[in-house]
Amino acid sequence: MTASTLFSPSPAPQDPVYPAPIKSVEPGSPADRAGVRPGDLLLRVNGQALTDVLAYRHALQAGVATLQLSRPAQEREVAPGFVPQDHHTTRLDEEALTYSFQVEWEDPGLEFEEVLFDGIRKCANKCDFCYVHQMPRGFRKSLYVMDDDYRLSFLYGSFVTLTNLTEGDVQRILNENLSPLYVSVHASNQELRQDLMKWWKLKVKDQAVTQIQDMIERLESIDLYTQIVLLPGRNDGDNFDETLSYLTSRPNVISAAVVPIGLTDHRKNLPDVRTFTREEAQDVLRRANVWRRRMLAERGTRFIFPSDEFYLLAGEALPNEEEYEGFPMLENGVGMIRDFLHEPLPELPAALPSPRRVILGTGLLFAESLDRAVEPLRAIEGLEIEVRAVENKTFGKVTTVAGLLTGRCFRHAVSQGEADLLIVPPTTLRYGTELMLDNMSLTELSADLRMTVRAGGSTLGELARVILQDAASSGPQFGMSAHAVKDGGGRGQA
Repeated sequence: MTASTLFSPSPAPQDPVYPAPIKSVEPGSPADRAGVRPGDLLLRVNGQALTDVLAYRHALQAGVATLQLSRPAQEREVAPGFVPQDHHTTRLDEEALTYSFQVEWEDPGLEFEEVLFDGIRKCANKCDFCYVHQMPRGFRKSLYVMDDDYRLSFLYGSFVTLTNLTEGDVQRILNENLSPLYVSVHASNQELRQDLMKWWKLKVKDQAVTQIQDMIERLESIDLYTQIVLLPGRNDGDNFDETLSYLTSRPNVISAAVVPIGLTDHRKNLPDVRTFTREEAQDVLRRANVWRRRMLAERGTRFIFPSDEFYLLAGEALPNEEEYEGFPMLENGVGMIRDFLHEPLPELPAALPSPRRVILGTGLLFAESLDRAVEPLRAIEGLEIEVRAVENKTFGKVTTVAGLLTGRCFRHAVSQGEADLLIVPPTTLRYGTELMLDNMSLTELSADLRMTVRAGGSTLGELARVILQDAASSGPQFGMSAHAVKDGGGRGQA
């Protein structure tokens, strides 16, 4: 390893540069020895401008890497801990100093403010089922960002449609082996897919990438986890079978998650769509199970994984834990209930030291299942426990999943002081915080309702410990995601 530092005035702009603010520097690292400090901006590696942390990692693989950085003039004397402004609007002032240092087969020791230096790629589609188009007003801006970024798909498993890719993006995916990717297919029939997704011609940079079968086959060296959002009367029935027939024929397609359309009461100037009836949901599961049995015999995997919502809508029992094959798509609503139930209740006390009334707030869809799961707790003397199905006052009664409940919903459903403890689903909270979708915190909700409010557990056993021992929740079953990146929490750990 060698490390050298040279300060000089900023050169005249050449190629587009996306300054990447540095969040922290590992003590004793090459970057630390070269004098890099938080707030400095990474400009280039080996003379090349970078768009994201993936390009940064790829550049380091050359073995010998020269990193060029800048220290804005107004920040030269600022102590470590400086938090830069939004770097997407940063302009390097003429008096800024640039410097460089070199590493050989060693991590420089930099952590960036964000993983995407050039910003999130936006969606090129106007899907009939897009949830962003159904959002009410007044939420934080990040919830209205229609992201469709293949880099976040690789980094965090978010689903992308591929319709906004350029030829250069496709080549990069192949050359850098950005595998696996998570792809929203919805239909293998091209005309049907276009009718469902309605991509904007002016936003599509390369019409070739909209051909989903061609793209899946071009990406044959990339493992693909796929998703099908089903709409009744559109891409279900025989169309669903056609899509599964194609996906199961492709060796690089690892699995297909199947989820029903999600609706709110805020659909304005949008196509008239509806959710599934009980009989229609049963038909989806029947068709899926035919393919699941076939694929288990042929490929050793069930391949198709319907979401929990389909089983609840159909009134059918959830598959056992083994059938979820490790729960690879929890964040997509596949297996969350079974995963919640996999840790049984701990040994329960006969009685509580003092009486306690507890309300378990949850969505309309999960309430019945949760009520059955906590039934043994009702035998504990002094514990009064109620599972309360909370109607969604923010998105509308048609929205029945627990994760989309807000502080406003709980304020409408629970009266002041009617319980000692209210437990809300951990999936209602913004990643790494105690804030719900409407930015109400658990502390604020607790003050409003005049009772303790806590997040429940990610498993049944953990939920029992929260109820009986005031244990802290570990939060949702899944961690860092594209949603956190949109919220500005995208850590750029290199």
